[in-house]
Amino acid sequence: MTETSSTQVTSAAAETAAEEAEKNSSTTRKGATRRRAKSASTTTRKAAGTRKRRSTKAVPADTPDALIPAPVLEITDPSQFGRINVLDVTPNEECGVYPARVELGEQFTVTAQVFIEGRAKVGATAVLHTPRGRAAASRTMTCVNPGLDRWTCEMQVGEHSDVLPWEDGFAAVKRQLGNWSLVVEGWEDSFATWLHDAKIKVKVHDSDVENALDEGAELLGRWAKTRDAGLNADQKKVLQAASETLANKELTPVERLAAADNDEIAALHDSNPLRDGVSPSRPVKLLVQRPKSSFAAWYQFFPRSEGAYVDQETGKIVQGTLRTSVSGLERAKAEGFDIVYLPPIFPIGVTNRKGRNNTLVAGPDDPGSPFGIGSTEGGHDTVDPLLGTMDDFKALVAKAHELGLEIALDFALQCSPDHPWVKEHPNWFRHKPDGTIAFAENPPKKYQDIYPIDFNADMEGIEKEVVRLMNLWIDAGVTVFRVDNPHTKPVRFWQDVIATVTKKHPEVLFLAEAFTRPGMMRALSYAGFTQSHCYFPWRNTKEELEEYLGETNSDDAFYQHNTFWPTTPDILTAYVRDNGIAGHAVRAVLASMGSPSWGIYNGFELIENRQRPGFEEQIDNEKYEIKVRDWSKADEYGIAEMLTSLNRIRREHPATRSYHNLTVLRSSDPNILAFARHTPAEFTGTGKPDTLIVVVNLDGHNAHQSLIHLELGDLGLPTDQGVALKDELTGREFTWGWDNFVSLAPWADVAHVLSVQY
Repeated sequence: MTETSSTQVTSAAAETAAEEAEKNSSTTRKGATRRRAKSASTTTRKAAGTRKRRSTKAVPADTPDALIPAPVLEITDPSQFGRINVLDVTPNEECGVYPARVELGEQFTVTAQVFIEGRAKVGATAVLHTPRGRAAASRTMTCVNPGLDRWTCEMQVGEHSDVLPWEDGFAAVKRQLGNWSLVVEGWEDSFATWLHDAKIKVKVHDSDVENALDEGAELLGRWAKTRDAGLNADQKKVLQAASETLANKELTPVERLAAADNDEIAALHDSNPLRDGVSPSRPVKLLVQRPKSSFAAWYQFFPRSEGAYVDQETGKIVQGTLRTSVSGLERAKAEGFDIVYLPPIFPIGVTNRKGRNNTLVAGPDDPGSPFGIGSTEGGHDTVDPLLGTMDDFKALVAKAHELGLEIALDFALQCSPDHPWVKEHPNWFRHKPDGTIAFAENPPKKYQDIYPIDFNADMEGIEKEVVRLMNLWIDAGVTVFRVDNPHTKPVRFWQDVIATVTKKHPEVLFLAEAFTRPGMMRALSYAGFTQSHCYFPWRNTKEELEEYLGETNSDDAFYQHNTFWPTTPDILTAYVRDNGIAGHAVRAVLASMGSPSWGIYNGFELIENRQRPGFEEQIDNEKYEIKVRDWSKADEYGIAEMLTSLNRIRREHPATRSYHNLTVLRSSDPNILAFARHTPAEFTGTGKPDTLIVVVNLDGHNAHQSLIHLELGDLGLPTDQGVALKDELTGREFTWGWDNFVSLAPWADVAHVLSVQY
């Protein structure tokens, strides 16, 4: 990752620059912007909103050409260029139709092409505007590829917050959410161009050196008077004094030039530059979403298994309820998770009910799949009486809120043959030629206990009903919906539903359980799904993981927020099956450190890794039966402790919060994967940078050694001394440099999570 230096810049209206150009008719040319190795803080300033840009009036006819600044050209059509050319601003997909999405306080990257004709140099500033059009923050960009005129910087909308939707402080968070805009302003860097030329002329005793120094005196004087530079009184005095020294012909050219070529003036050039011919790009839309939209830790359990036990007299299992599910909340809290995801809690159908391990015939004591929704007792608006009542659910939500946990409810838009909709809305289902309703299929899987919805006859009516249902559960305290198989429903349907729900409840988040083609997953993200399940469980080799980490943590993440789950009730891969405790630890480290959003399905702590023969899912699957677990055995495996440590690291380290700050590191062993996350000081809230280096042994059976290469400068680390590191998992300390030896063994340390000690 390239470390960029930032500059405090005002975002004054372009007409202000034009007025100053009229008053101060000295000229400047652009020059390569001098950058400091330090990182300066982002500045938020009051500034005029977006206005029509006016061109400057004609300057006096006798003004030397060299002293005429670049004008601000009027732009009346989006296709017109300004005086400086700005193209290809990112993030920006699908011609800007869908806004890029970031969480409040999330670090992200802005890039653009910025250039001008000839050899003149340019600068660039990225400016964020609030939904009301006020310029709220700006940052000077750095040219990272001069040959391609590519400029970049890191930005942040607001500050990270842990305030929850039901807490008093959320109103202040809510005011910062919504549709922001990003503009890249290109400008002529007149000072740097002049300084570049003047230094050469003084060095070679050029015959035109007097003109060059006089031009510099005029330029610094104009800089001191320019409102756009945002100078305070002391800074203006510095520039004015330098201007006077440049004009003092009693001094030697070397002495005169020194007044402008020094650290103090360079610092002002970094922080408060003279910007001529300011030319804005077309605005790029940003959707700023609330905390947990990107950075979240999920924990899933089935309420009917929480508190379940075997009756010693009958030998039968007594299922858990919403009241006994408090134990699941407490376990999630103890392990450091912040969203508890509950599978469907609605009544389960009887017709074609599935038995254990998805058998077609259920036994008398088989509870059925909670995804076979609906019975004579009700549908999606009813709590399964075996779990409790709506009041019991509200009490569970209240307890979760007391613990600082959000409740995510599974919304599976499908019905059992016994669902009230089958009789009330028969046109919502697809009928075969013989008049029967078709059950759900995902070949080779068949779901005889489920009727899928047919959206062709009455999509508007279905939308209204789904919005009603979601509002009912939101009123009961739900703040997140995990939607089952949304890719089997029309994207437009979800777009309409999510837009309607979030218009009234912008705090509500949506997780898509969509394991499907990339185009559909992206479309669902465009439609409003906040996060998405993804193919992380099947990315297990070093090559696969390096590619997938890069894909997840890239510009794609402005639209699709992948959440990493090692297992789910539907997924148990061969890797987790075959690599035991070490494999569980490896996948937990990769999931929690590899994505800002990750999740754990309970039982992971107990190494529940036996597959149903021929299927990538657990045998004795909890979807079809009630699990009685002995949680006291979790201490034997150490995975619960590992999960707790990983969530602590995530809370303490801002570098884990962004989808835009991961760099894969070079390692010499094919079983050792390494990557780093880096957040500059101005985005951490602590005043210090935050850097994590994660090294993982992917082999759950054998020890491996590797050299890990760090590009120290790219990570903002010192290049002339050792870097002090602390392993956040063990507390051990190390000193690293450019190339570093690592040895990891599954019976000792499967991974390092190293934090740089600044």
